[in-house]
Amino acid sequence: MMIKRLVRHLASTGWRTRQRFPPSVLHRLAQQVAASEAQHRGQLRFVIESALDWPAIWHRQTARQRALEWFGQLGVWDTEDNTGVLVYVLMAERKIEIIADRGIANRVPAAAWQSICQGMQQAFAAGRFVSGLEEGMQQLHALLVQHVPNQGAKGSNELPDEIVLR
Repeated sequence: MMIKRLVRHLASTGWRTRQRFPPSVLHRLAQQVAASEAQHRGQLRFVIESALDWPAIWHRQTARQRALEWFGQLGVWDTEDNTGVLVYVLMAERKIEIIADRGIANRVPAAAWQSICQGMQQAFAAGRFVSGLEEGMQQLHALLVQHVPNQGAKGSNELPDEIVLR
């Protein structure tokens, strides 16, 4: 099992991920994040990682554990209303994890996050990477507008909108 996982990660190159998400697409996605955040108090971050490195695989790091690392590294937890949301995509395993800070996690049922992840994974399995990410973003937007609406005041943009591609 470890060998199979290692081969999958070695075969998932950054070049292939950059082909699926070229700069023009990343720019468009970042604009969609900014437009979404203008309508709610949530702060969205997206990380698309091609593969884990050898030590992470050796130590059996899961996509969820890696997402939690990114959540901390990017400071998604450090927003005024504790409403940061990280969407982490591990291309080598076609795994998607959503980590939500306590200000929004307490309001949204875990099943809602899971449903968004499953929809995105199904789109990825069908080869619809960009549209799958956009569909997930739209569903996240609807959840955040429902649970942490902007309430008329212009929200502050506390976190960068750019998509992290690694």
